[in-house]
Amino acid sequence: MDKEIALEMRGVSKYFGSVTANKNVDLKVYKGEILAVLGENGSGKTTLMNMISGIYFPDEGQTFVNGEEAVIRSPQDAFKHKIGMIHQHFKLVDVFTAAQNIVLGVKNEPKPIDESKNAFLRFFAKIGRKMESGLYKKKEVAAQVKEIADKYGFEIDPKKKIYDMSVSEKQTVEIVKVLYRGANVLILDEPTAVLTPQETEKLFAVLRKMKEDGKSIIIITHKLNEVLAISDRVAVLRKGESVGEIATKDADENKLTELMVGKKVELNIERSLPQNPADRLVIKGLNLKNHDGVKVLDNVSFTAKSGEILGIAGIAGSGQKELLEAIAGLQRLESGDMIFHNPKKDKPVTFFHKDLHRVKELAKAGAFRYENGETVDFTGKSDKEIKELVNDGKVLFKEDEIIDLKDKTPLQIRELGIRLSFVPEDRLGMGLVGNMDIVDNMMLRSYRKGKSVFLDRGKPGKLADEIIEELEVVTPSAHTPVRKLSGGNVQKVLVGREIASAPKVLMAAYPVRGLDINSSYTIYNLLNKQKENGAAVIFVGEDLDVLIELCDRILVIGSGKVTGIVDGRNANKSEIGLLMTKTEGMDENGVESVKEAVNE
Repeated sequence: MDKEIALEMRGVSKYFGSVTANKNVDLKVYKGEILAVLGENGSGKTTLMNMISGIYFPDEGQTFVNGEEAVIRSPQDAFKHKIGMIHQHFKLVDVFTAAQNIVLGVKNEPKPIDESKNAFLRFFAKIGRKMESGLYKKKEVAAQVKEIADKYGFEIDPKKKIYDMSVSEKQTVEIVKVLYRGANVLILDEPTAVLTPQETEKLFAVLRKMKEDGKSIIIITHKLNEVLAISDRVAVLRKGESVGEIATKDADENKLTELMVGKKVELNIERSLPQNPADRLVIKGLNLKNHDGVKVLDNVSFTAKSGEILGIAGIAGSGQKELLEAIAGLQRLESGDMIFHNPKKDKPVTFFHKDLHRVKELAKAGAFRYENGETVDFTGKSDKEIKELVNDGKVLFKEDEIIDLKDKTPLQIRELGIRLSFVPEDRLGMGLVGNMDIVDNMMLRSYRKGKSVFLDRGKPGKLADEIIEELEVVTPSAHTPVRKLSGGNVQKVLVGREIASAPKVLMAAYPVRGLDINSSYTIYNLLNKQKENGAAVIFVGEDLDVLIELCDRILVIGSGKVTGIVDGRNANKSEIGLLMTKTEGMDENGVESVKEAVNE
């Protein structure tokens, strides 16, 4: 027996000026099916889903719901056709309860007016009817929410405020909100991006029950392993067009990637063993409060070593962003130490970050030597003579330079070779200027090094061209303002610029967020090159599979505390997921606390 089609799009196209977002796209989703929609960054997936959910209206083509043509011009029209979308960024009111958010915007159907009554009574009945349509009936709503939760296996407290909820609880509210409105077709945009492995499994169990109940589910995701685990069919878009579909049982990661990219892509991350690792950044007892006085970092301690990639895993909002910003000098610490071991052994001493008085102190402590190995002694030398010796490069460090970053400015920290490549939701919010072109954004890191009143555009221009070519940045030219680029291409410019600076410590937070799989693996390989060049790489990621495959060690952070540090080569997702949900900090032995957490 053929399956019944719940939703169909035929020849759908959408244009934004001269840009074609979707062209002649065909898509079907059957009742009782989970369909995964895949495509590279900018392939038109989100635009297509926005047309189904009523945010955009197609310029060409037709949409059919249950075999009948449907005109969907707004989200309200979509709800009338029992279509609902759960966005990646939740649309909830924080100060409301779960139940209040679920019923928000839904009108009750008031009782009909008895026309046999006289005009006076009918007048007041109409007023009462209007008031009744806006009433929030707690008991009825709670009962309906409980019925939905029991039916599909949700865990939800209708009385709980949104601001007290975890990310997975907020997602549950969004899904129940759509089901409460009677949706039979549900669209989920990157539903597992901020969930732990355990929360992901719970979500998948719920989706399977919804599928068994005859619901049609469309999932947009970049995680191929999850596509293979949860979907029945996969539809693939490339450059805004349909390029095919495949039954999940007949697919694997390589086939799906080839369909998305149009060519074979190697999905291997070559993780080499760390060579001569040495302490590069030692963090001790960091404590930090946000603007509201809430503690976001609680006694955080760890060591980042040269020649290794240290991954940071945690539920979104656990303090990852604040930790990296603190190291970069962008946050004022409450307490703690950040010690940078500057690789200066056998290198010339300079007056960079050190005045003459400090140089004399270090020499007195025996920190320097001459080229012949003799310990430097400035006794009896004038200030002029000392300056000449230092400026001529005749005074060398005996060991690496130890620098406390706590009192340094962000600029001083950058000049030491500690670089932060942070990719937030607003990609133009940190590091790039939207109205500047790519070349000028490269110059933001080099203009201070100019030796004349005129800016040198040669080197930044060459760097911009290299980044465009190596990372395949889609742009008319290097002189295009970055605000005109897609989000993924803006991201490539930002990450490429920071990596090109040959840092001693590279902090990369969400560097592949929103990127297609081909570009993502390019970034992973670039991070590995930095590791092989001796940099200490700190990588904050959302995909645990990538963290396990890429990183040498993985630090897990939960509620602002370090809950464990595991070996990337021996770690598994379940182990890390448990640590992500812990609220107690790691003990002095670190690894032992990991074992205890897993065995609880």
